[in-house]
Amino acid sequence: MNAIDAKTLQNAFLAGAQSLDAKKEWINELNVFPVPDGDTGTNMTMTIMSAAREVAALEQPDMESLAKAISSGSLRGARGNSGVILSQLFRGFTKEIRSVDVITTPVLAAAFSRAVETAYKAVMKPKEGTILTVAKGMSEKASEIADTTEDILEFSRQVIEHGDYVLSQTPEMLPILKQAGVVDSGGQGLMQVMKGALEGLMGKTADLSAGQSAAAPARPSVNAAQAVDTADIHFGYCTEFIINLEQPCSDEKERGFKQYLESIGDSIVVVSDEDVIKVHVHTNDPGLAIQKALTFGSLSRIKIDNMREEHQERLFLNMQQAQAQTPADAALQQEPEAEAPRKPYGFVAVSIGEGFGKIFRGIGADYLIEGGQTMNPSTEDMLNAIDQVNAETIFILPNNSNIILAAQQAVHLAEDKKIVVVPSKTVPQGITALINFAPDLSPEENLENMIQEMAHVRTGQITYAVRNTSIDGREIRQGDIMGIGDSGILSVGTDVADTALEALQAMVDPESELVSIYYGSDVDDAGAQAFFQRAQEACPDCEVELHSGGQPIYYYVISVE
Repeated sequence: MNAIDAKTLQNAFLAGAQSLDAKKEWINELNVFPVPDGDTGTNMTMTIMSAAREVAALEQPDMESLAKAISSGSLRGARGNSGVILSQLFRGFTKEIRSVDVITTPVLAAAFSRAVETAYKAVMKPKEGTILTVAKGMSEKASEIADTTEDILEFSRQVIEHGDYVLSQTPEMLPILKQAGVVDSGGQGLMQVMKGALEGLMGKTADLSAGQSAAAPARPSVNAAQAVDTADIHFGYCTEFIINLEQPCSDEKERGFKQYLESIGDSIVVVSDEDVIKVHVHTNDPGLAIQKALTFGSLSRIKIDNMREEHQERLFLNMQQAQAQTPADAALQQEPEAEAPRKPYGFVAVSIGEGFGKIFRGIGADYLIEGGQTMNPSTEDMLNAIDQVNAETIFILPNNSNIILAAQQAVHLAEDKKIVVVPSKTVPQGITALINFAPDLSPEENLENMIQEMAHVRTGQITYAVRNTSIDGREIRQGDIMGIGDSGILSVGTDVADTALEALQAMVDPESELVSIYYGSDVDDAGAQAFFQRAQEACPDCEVELHSGGQPIYYYVISVE
């Protein structure tokens, strides 16, 4: 096979999706921590199936329509860090192939290279020994052999063989993988996609209805600007617009445009997608930004706001709102306020149980996304939540380190609203962040303040092991109870309360003031009260609180501040 046409690629992609789906539970079991919610395989499968649904719907695909379906479907369906990275790999790959009629080995090599480049850019601090490393290894091999063979099947076999080798080396790059005796689960998921795609190229027929019911229908892709970063208003005009490109914009031209904007302002976000570029900049001369943008094409959705005036108006509106609303008025509203004027701020929180939901509603959350650790919400879920909140600026509280990337991806797809992602890694961090929101501060000041306050929160989660393993020098057996902290294992035992107390004692230090205990759906009230009393005795210098979290999987979630 010396070339791949669109129809062949369609079948290969669907075969890759089916291969991942078939192995998702096995991939879940590769997670380092042997918790009952291992979700890498699930997240990657749901991400690719979101794209598979759109790909399968194409009856007569050409390369451009196929590339768009893969990119858009995976981008909006992305779940968890592994799913977001997979979607970015697809995004970069499809950027390279969309303008060709057939794919040859040099085109494949270039597409692999662009996929890796795009994925690395999407991650703030890329870590080697992960799916990124496996993808990079295959890309390097592809570039090495692209000119030595025209046979795509032989080319693919060699690339996959090298990918398997790099995957086998991931435990040498990440000690925690070596301790647990596993390879990187995200990298393994990527290899399943690659192997399935090769089978599709070799003639295995994929069911083109795959993914039809695997994900919710994706909506048309729309880009939007991200929240600003500066705390002080050095540049007075918040300027936003969309450039409708007259011709494709190269990466070099895009970088040049960003550099120009940096010379006249700050808080710059430039997001390109197909034939449009969405621009956000703070500047003292919006006309300069607009004139430069006109050299690329026509403009639409131009919006220029005087931020200094807005700041004063926001203070006034917030004061009025605080006087007019009771706490009950600020409770969760699951329906959009389409007819009401937009309020200045709104809050979307990811929650993991009925009790936690009530807590978030009581402190001001407008919309809850059920999910968290047991089911990571997708970028599409984030967008749906954003649509339901009638506010100018919306803060998203992911409350899980594996959800932050999906939330950040939603920032670039949301329309008409400023979205601020608070990087809360646990539910207690999210609660602390929301409690410390101050309506008289700007979004940027609030974000900075929330991050500072979250840094004082330590979280421990008590659950059970689903397999034997060794982590942090501790031998763990299937069925053991584990206390998992922010940086690793805090305790291991056979009794829930004893293990939870040991974890709590490992978290408390002389500076600790407040202990909050949230008991889950598998703990009864009497058991929770008994543990509460033991916690009070163990922490006499702290104020200890007990709440019903209602969370599944985790017997207790404990925070220390």
